[in-house]
Order: sequence, then C-alpha cells, then structure tokens
Amino acid sequence: MRRWLTLLVAATTSLVLIALLVPLALLVRTVAAGAAVGEAESEAQSVAVAVGAVDAETLWLTVEQAAHPVTVFLPDGRVVGVPAPRSAAVELASLGRSVTAAVPGGREILVAVQGVAPGGTAVVRVFLDDDRLTRGVFQVWAGLAALGLALVVLGVLVGDRLARAVIRPITALAGVSHRLASGDLSARTVPDGPPEVHAVGVALNHLAERITGLLAEERESVADLSHRLRTPLTGLRLEAESLADPEESARIEARVDALERAVTSVITEARRRARGRAECDAAAVTGARVAFWSVLAEDQSRHFTLDLAPGPLPVGIAEDELAACVDALLGNVFAHTPEGVSFSVRLEAVTGGASLTVSDAGPGFATSDPSRRGESGADSTGLGLDIARRTAESAGGSLSLRASAQGGAEVVLFLRAWNAGERPVSPVPAGGGSSP
Repeated sequence: MRRWLTLLVAATTSLVLIALLVPLALLVRTVAAGAAVGEAESEAQSVAVAVGAVDAETLWLTVEQAAHPVTVFLPDGRVVGVPAPRSAAVELASLGRSVTAAVPGGREILVAVQGVAPGGTAVVRVFLDDDRLTRGVFQVWAGLAALGLALVVLGVLVGDRLARAVIRPITALAGVSHRLASGDLSARTVPDGPPEVHAVGVALNHLAERITGLLAEERESVADLSHRLRTPLTGLRLEAESLADPEESARIEARVDALERAVTSVITEARRRARGRAECDAAAVTGARVAFWSVLAEDQSRHFTLDLAPGPLPVGIAEDELAACVDALLGNVFAHTPEGVSFSVRLEAVTGGASLTVSDAGPGFATSDPSRRGESGADSTGLGLDIARRTAESAGGSLSLRASAQGGAEVVLFLRAWNAGERPVSPVPAGGGSSP
C-alpha cells in the first residue's frame, strides 16, 4: 500500500507539472521569438530612415554596422548589404506593404520605404536565423525540466512520508489483531494516524475489552454452573445407592459418574479458555512426563527412545496443559497397543515453535480421522487426541496424524513459540495416511 500511495503522488505531481510546464515552455519560446522579431524590426526601421536620408556610401556603412544580416533592395534594382534572393515576400513589400515571412532556416523582416525615388519603393530586409529566434529558450527549458524533476522528487518524498504515517498504525493494528487471534487478550494498540485509522484503533481496543469481559463472564458462569450441578449430581448418586437392585444401582452410578466426568471436562475446558496466555519449557515438561511413563514402560517390557531438543524451548501453552497433552498421547500408546510394543518420543525445535512426535510400532489407527471426538474406533471415547489437538490449536499450533515408519501410529504436534509474532503454519506435513 505504501508503494501504491507513493506512485499515486508521483503520478499526480507529474500530471500537474506537465499541465503547467508545457504551456510555460511554449510561452517562453513565443516570447523569445517575439523579442528577436521586435529587435530586428527596430533595426530595420533604423536602416529605413537612412535609405532616403544619406548617400549610397553612408548607407553601406550603416548596413555593415547592423547586428543582423541586412539587405536593402533599392527601386533601381541595386542591392546594398548582404546578398539575398528577391523572394515573393520582397516583391510584396515593394508594393508598399511591410511584412514578416518565414523562410528556410529562419525568418525575414521586410520594411517598405516609399519616397526614395519617384515611383519606386525600397525594401529593407533583416534576416533572423533559427538560432536567434530561439536564443536562450533551451536553457530556460532545461531549467524548467530540472525544476519539474525536483518537484516530482519532493512530491514522492512527501508522499512516502504520508504513506508511512498511514501504514505504520495499520501495521500495528494488524499485529494486535493477530495477537488477539492467538489468545493474547492483553494486546492493545495505541490509536494513531489519520482520524479514520485512529477510530479503527479505538474500536479494536474496545473489542478487546469486550472480549475480555465476555470471557470473565464465562468464567463466572462456569463457576456458578459447577456449584449448581453439584447438588443434583449428589442427589442422583444418593438415589442410585438407595436402589434395592445392585445391578441397577451400579448401572445408574456409572451413568452418574460419566455425567460428572463430562461436566468436569466442560468446566475445565471453559476455564482453560477463559485464562490468559501462559508459557512453559516444552523440553522440561516433555522430559518429565516421559520419565513418569518410563516406569510403566519397564513394567510392560516396552522399549522406548527419547530424542529431546536441548532446552529451554518456550511454547505458548501452560505447563499443566502441555503435561496433560503429553500424558494423553502416551496414554493412548499404552492403552491401544499390546504390551512389549516399542514407541518413541521426539521433541525438536522448528521454525516458529517446536514439534513433538509420538510414534509406536502398534496396529495403527482404526479410523481415517481418530482425532475427531468420539471416533477413535478402538473402544475408547476418542477424547485423548481431541484434547491434544484443541490444546495445540488454542495456542496457534496444530496436530497431524500419519503412519509411523514401523507401521504403527504417529502423532505430530506443532507447538507455537511463545514469542512468535503471527499465527504460524505447521512445518510438519498433514499426512492423513494411517495404518489399518
């Protein structure tokens, strides 16, 4: 936009200068030619006075002292001064009419002098070549061109400054909007620039305040919801325990437990989204959780490898959320692969953040998209991968699934860096392939 505004100013300035300087240049040429013709006419009049007042010798001296080439055509056919052809314009002037005629190479000024001899008219001819007619014109044109170029350059510089003054606050607004989109609700802009851009900045800050207020209201509503649901859930549990049929009682209690877990999940998710942005060291969290699961891996004779990038590796996710995410991915490996199946965990730094890869040598995915809630296809709720995906996407990351090199499942989680300015694109390909 800055370049287009600068080009617009340059084009407008150029058009205005062309509209002014071209007529001015033509006027300069006309004025220069008029001044030269006026000077030649004055000289021709001076020679015309001498034609009838002096003798032939004195007339020769007068003609030779003239600043321009002068020729005097006398009525008796004699020619005094610079030799020149007797053109049609000279014949017209000999009839008693002073004229100015254009000839090849310049212009001739003809003054008729009557009364020199009985029945005859003398003609004084002053010749102006093209150089005299345009003397000084090209220098003035060069000055006008230099002035026009300087004005265009000045207009471009001023236009660039004005464009910067407009673009800078717009760029700042875009940065704040990206921060808000990535979850940084503390992002605010300083309204600046033209009145319209200033108004947009004020509106964006108002929108951010409104979003913050709505999330605060949501957090309060969630807290109120947890208290409101606790009493009816407790009542249902008591009613289930009081049933005479043990099987019916156990079945209803299981349903109550499932309902309570679902409500707790909803409340936890809403509270997580209502909180502000956080960060943690992905290397430290991943290493700690793998160390926790390594005990179970030894019990089940599972061989595993850990390839951990040297920390710190800050990402825009809270420590407890990332820990839960890693637990969900490793929990899926233990829950859905037979004992003794090996797995690997790799955390590496990539452009814009970190990439966490968990792969195994098990049977692979049972559905084409097991990350969708409730579609794991392996006798589970499918919430583990969905939680991991939502956790990553809430901070600008992504989750992709594919088959591992051993034929099992591989989950690649892209975690956006804490200090990344814009929402990044995952550097890992979204390979949707999976094993049966």
